[in-house]
Amino acid sequence: MQLVHTVSFPDTELLSRLQPLPPSLRAVVWDLRSSPDGAGLAEIDAVILPYLNAGEVLGELRNVPGLKFVQAQSTGYDGIIEAAGPAAGVSNAAGVHAAATAELAVGLILAKLRGIDVAARDQQARRWRPERRLSLADRRVLLVGVGGIGHEIARRLEPFEVELTRVGSSARTDEHGPIHGVQDLARLASSHDVLVTVTPLNDITRHLVNAEVLAAMPDGALVVNVGRGPVVDTDALTAEVASGRLHCALDVVDPEPLPKEHPLWQAANALITPHIGGNASAFEPRIRKLLAKQLDALAEGRAPANLVQAGPFQRSATDGHGDSSKEPRS
Repeated sequence: MQLVHTVSFPDTELLSRLQPLPPSLRAVVWDLRSSPDGAGLAEIDAVILPYLNAGEVLGELRNVPGLKFVQAQSTGYDGIIEAAGPAAGVSNAAGVHAAATAELAVGLILAKLRGIDVAARDQQARRWRPERRLSLADRRVLLVGVGGIGHEIARRLEPFEVELTRVGSSARTDEHGPIHGVQDLARLASSHDVLVTVTPLNDITRHLVNAEVLAAMPDGALVVNVGRGPVVDTDALTAEVASGRLHCALDVVDPEPLPKEHPLWQAANALITPHIGGNASAFEPRIRKLLAKQLDALAEGRAPANLVQAGPFQRSATDGHGDSSKEPRS
């Protein structure tokens, strides 16, 4: 049974790139900041969230009385389930950002270890300061998060001849070897040179990388966050980085963006990028492919992919009809 008939798109460009739509679906444009173009809120069944700054408009979902489905364009979905309510299905964009985010994670590690950030500042001052830096080769890397993006980071690190240790939500073994549980994080941190976190944000992972974990890391170690800002305790990290003991490379921060007066902006040991992990050329073809697949499923009455909350698709998600799989997150 087709549950969704009217879908809102955050902008006309995305709508045009997904033409032609399945004939049983009606499209409207709604950026969640102004009134929908082409329909009233009461007519909308499904909402595709904007890619950028979606968190700022999630409250508008509560104004859609017949909401049945919400599609995020991000892998993370913190806040979306709460805003959509228990009656709506929610899907994330698992897999869409994996390649680009994994690239950035490796790039941030290389930039900090090899001093590329320092060289970029020196270039502006016309300073020539050759010095021996750490190689990524032979480094002990602790990867926190073994979902789709974590898997892609691990794949890209393999040719660099690192010693990789993986941490997930629970201890287990998969086809790639052992995975440690988060309860071992502080113990493991003491014997690793680089800590990379790409875990989602939830009650367990909020401030998972806390003062205890950071204090356990060796002098000169590097903390890289390409997942969610609040997974790392910003105050504890700032204290360690500002003292010069640890280095960090952050694509996500808490709060985001950092206030202009925040000391991490000026910390010599910090490298900050403005949450660009998935925002690369690889994003567009992958999100179009996912959204086309989702629209076909909705038009045919099947459960969409990547459901993180089943909502009205509960029966389809559990009786073998449709593809409701989502990538492992941690």
